[in-house]
Amino acid sequence: MIKFLKLHNYATEPTRATDGSAGFDLYATDNHTVWPGARVKIPTGIQLDIPEGYAGFIWPRSGMAIKHGFDILAGLIDSDFLGEVMVAGINHGDRMFEIRRGDRVAQIVFSPVLTISKMVSDIGKESERGAGGFGSTGL
Repeated sequence: MIKFLKLHNYATEPTRATDGSAGFDLYATDNHTVWPGARVKIPTGIQLDIPEGYAGFIWPRSGMAIKHGFDILAGLIDSDFLGEVMVAGINHGDRMFEIRRGDRVAQIVFSPVLTISKMVSDIGKESERGAGGFGSTGL
């Protein structure tokens, strides 16, 4: 279970739009003018209690991406982070747009993370792809 704490009386509790939604919508606590090419840090007024072994991943909302070219930067929330969740975004669009207090600005998805590691001398695994990276399977 993820616990949410509102840090301000004007913060909005994260919500899922439908029962099938994987992510919880995050809401802005104040107004922002986002110019083309500009980066913005948007407070949500929310603190999280994420269980150990899980992390929160902040993703763009598809509507904002299509309408405004708004994308998310730096979107990993670790289980030991107890500060206010901020949304780091960038306007890749060609026009300024406004974010208002209470607007849904991003979504957060919670997922288990593997944190056990071991250094080895050989991975001991082969695949058809091998070490092929960018573009190695076609465009």
